[in-house]
Amino acid sequence: MSIEANTFSIVARCARTGELGVAVASAVPAVGSICPYVRPGIGAVTTQSWVNPYLALAILDALAAGGSAESALASAMATDPEAHLRQVGVVDADGRSASWTGDACTPSHGSATGTDYATQGNMLTGPEVIAAMEASFSATAGEALCERLMRCLEAAQAAGGDKRGKQSTGLLVFADETYARIDLRVDEDADPVARLRRTFEIAKLQLTPFVEGMPRRERPSAFPQDVMDLLLKSPPDRPGGGGSSQP
Repeated sequence: MSIEANTFSIVARCARTGELGVAVASAVPAVGSICPYVRPGIGAVTTQSWVNPYLALAILDALAAGGSAESALASAMATDPEAHLRQVGVVDADGRSASWTGDACTPSHGSATGTDYATQGNMLTGPEVIAAMEASFSATAGEALCERLMRCLEAAQAAGGDKRGKQSTGLLVFADETYARIDLRVDEDADPVARLRRTFEIAKLQLTPFVEGMPRRERPSAFPQDVMDLLLKSPPDRPGGGGSSQP
């Protein structure tokens, strides 16, 4: 049985770095655990409305086999007897994008696609939510993909977001490795996008150096000493932690 996740989201690619990611928010708990799927070097997918994870996996397999975002999405939806209930967004490693919204998705619903992004949402306060995400992504081309996606969530929430309210959000970005560059979630909160921003700012100071120091395919070496020193400190004494030792 599929899970309902009436939601707004963006799947995107960074043309400069090749990073792929998904940002999503909803008035259901733990939306970041059920909607976003990313395969580095292949593509990014979000499955929402009445969630079917197997669609996302089939799309990523089709992309890996050489299909485009549009063809992979069309092939997957053609196999789903409940396609009218689904909403799916796709971007591939070449920046091609596609989005599907079934005619039984809860209004207001819609989508917008362009090079490097697909935005989509259902059970929204109105079409301005999709427009806000698209405008934000287009206006932030010089920023890192993580920041661009975070701003898209903020813009969508400011425009109204999910008409039922707020509960959870997630941000998932992969670079070249098989592990995520950033994978942050707020699973249950009265203002999850704002909470995610606070978490994201701490992550940039404390988690990002750790992930950047992790072994890579071409660099299976130990963590840099400065990263080890940073993480040996108590959380309040790290950058952004608010302790007395902070700059």
